[in-house]
Amino acid sequence: MKKLAVLAALLTAWPLASQAEIFRAILHGYEEVPSVATRATGAFDARAAGDWTSIDYELSYSNLQATITQAHIHFAQAAVNGPIVVWLCGTAANPGPAGTQTCPQSGTVRGTLTTASVLASPATQQLPAGAIGPLISAMQAGAAYVNIHTSASPGGEIRGQIENTGR
Repeated sequence: MKKLAVLAALLTAWPLASQAEIFRAILHGYEEVPSVATRATGAFDARAAGDWTSIDYELSYSNLQATITQAHIHFAQAAVNGPIVVWLCGTAANPGPAGTQTCPQSGTVRGTLTTASVLASPATQQLPAGAIGPLISAMQAGAAYVNIHTSASPGGEIRGQIENTGR
């Protein structure tokens, strides 16, 4: 009887393991390193598939102080600059990898990230190309951020640390 109770508990917990993870980042200049005094704002919302093979996202932003050049997800904890691991959008001057969509000057970009979207981080960080599962783990841990780069702020005009908001 005890074995049946354990089996029932495991079977009921299984759907929880395959539910989507929800993430959010609020972008502003004060989270950039170093901070940027800008009126620009943005929001990044994402949902990782329950099987961790894809991430659907939406990035909205407005009031950039200069021409947008690119937007990315970077791999690093808060207050630290890290490498680009995913391109969200690019421009003619900074197009990103093949298939990267074009950034509007203001507005929203939406897409789906897959293993093909994930670039390798430096070897010391041990996040290989295509490693979408470890990227989702980094997002769960707060070790990834979104930022939008502009011509006036090439290192980034607005930034937001990605937070796990639940399932």
